Parts: sequence; structure tokens; C-alpha cells
Amino acid sequence: MKKNVLSLALAAVMALSLSACGSGSSETTAAPSAETAAAADTTAAEGSGSAPSEAAPSGDIPADVQKIIDRGVLKVGCKSDIPKFSLQNTATGEYEGFEDDLAYEIAGDIFGCTADEAKEKKLVEFQGVTAKTRGPLLENGEIDLVIATFTITDERKETYNFSTPYYTDAVGLLVNKDSGINSIEDLDGKIIGVAQSSTTKDGFKAYVEEKGLTVNPEFQEFDGYPALAQALATKQIDCFSVDRAILAGYVNDSNQILEDRFAEQDYGVASAKENTGLADLVESKVTSMLSDGSMKALQDEWGLQ
Repeated sequence: MKKNVLSLALAAVMALSLSACGSGSSETTAAPSAETAAAADTTAAEGSGSAPSEAAPSGDIPADVQKIIDRGVLKVGCKSDIPKFSLQNTATGEYEGFEDDLAYEIAGDIFGCTADEAKEKKLVEFQGVTAKTRGPLLENGEIDLVIATFTITDERKETYNFSTPYYTDAVGLLVNKDSGINSIEDLDGKIIGVAQSSTTKDGFKAYVEEKGLTVNPEFQEFDGYPALAQALATKQIDCFSVDRAILAGYVNDSNQILEDRFAEQDYGVASAKENTGLADLVESKVTSMLSDGSMKALQDEWGLQ
């Protein structure tokens, strides 16, 4: 009987030992699972920390911004013929200028990187636009933003979202030095060339009316600034009128910008009316750059006054 009791006791001890091992094994298995879950949470948190945009934190990214992120590129309409603002390099095909660099700044916020990285990774796809084509291209969704010396007006604000102005200029008058034209008053009966769909013509008329001047020129529209510059050089027109910063890129030894300036122009970044998330992100970026001085630094870098 003692042997039987001893055998039963040993069996009980072995059973308890096996049960303890099983419990220990279960705990050992459970620990890595918890660590893995914690690591996964940490990874997710790190991903959230590098959200595509400061204005649109992870988990709350507007659909219109997410669409750009998923596409992998920000599509921007820009000018291809304005030195210092946006000019397509004929040798490389690249767009170079103040407004192009502003596009990289915005892309950096969207994709969670610096402007330099956005440029290096080609996160902006530029499309050349004119005053006539930029609006329709934005409306039909072919581009996400217009950053193309696009003047903010009350009428345009009914159709597009505009950011706070990132640059302010005034309309000027470029004439040939041998034309005998020395002021706006000498333009009575002359031909003034303007860009298609620009606000220059209305600005000119409002200015002469305000000043009580009797100046009634003829206006001719051209498709693009190089065409206007060529028309002035060949004397098809007597004056090339557009924003002074744009004119500065077409000054040479044979022409000059008159002192007259009128119709101040505020340039804004435009987006489609329904893309409110993108508009908010752009507004945040533009106002931030204006307040911290980086917008002015970028303008100085491109020699803009």
C-alpha cells in the first residue's frame, strides 16, 4: 500500500510539474505577441508622426489631399515664359522660378518632406498654362493648383479658391525707346498689346478714368508674353502692358518700362472650388511662409522686387 501511495504521490508531482511547464510555455509565447503588438503600435505612431502634411495629420487627411498622395505627384499649372517667376528651361525642359519653387514648398507639406526633396523626387508635375487656359484646366481637374501670376479678383473668387496673396505687383507699360512715348498720356490712339483673358485692359481703363485722363488706345490680345514682346520689337504694337514684374523679364537695350503704374495685382494660389482640404493646406503653407520670412527670402533669391 505504501508503494501505491508513493506512486500516486509521484504521479501527482509530475502532473503538477508538467502543468507548470505548460503554463510557463504559454506565458513565454504570449510575451512576444504583446511585444509585437507594441512594436506595431510604435510603428503606426511613427508613421503618424511623418504625416504627409502638417495641415492634414494622419487619420484626418482630406480626400482631395489623399488623392494627390495616392497619385504620387502634385499637378501644378504654371507659366512657361516669365523669367524669374516661371520659365521653362529649353535645354533641360525643367521649370525654374519663384512660383515653381513655391510649388515644391507646397508639395513638401503634402508628401511630408522638404521642398528640396520634393524637387529631387519630382513630386511636382508642371504644366504650362496661359491666362486663357489656366482656369479651364483647373476646373476640369487636369491640374490641382494654378501658381501662375493668377490675379485675385472678387469675380474669380466665386469660381476658385484663392490663397492669401503671396506677391503683390502693379501693371506697367513697356515701350520702345524710339517710340516717343514717355507717359501713359502719350498712348492716346496707340495700340496696346495685352495677354488673352488678363485683367490689364480693365485696369488701364479704370486708372485713366480715375485720373481724369483723355486716353483712348486700341487693345489687341496675344496668346503669351513672348508673342507680345515680339510684336513690340517689330512695332506691330506701340506698348506691351502687363504686370511690371513680368515686364522686367523682357526689358532690353531697345525698350523701357514707363514710370506709370496702376491696378495693383495680388497673386494667389488657386484650387478648384470643391477642393477645400487642399485649399486649407495651401493657405496654411502660404501664411506660414509670409509670417516666418521664407516667402520674402524666396523672392529675393529670384531677384524679385
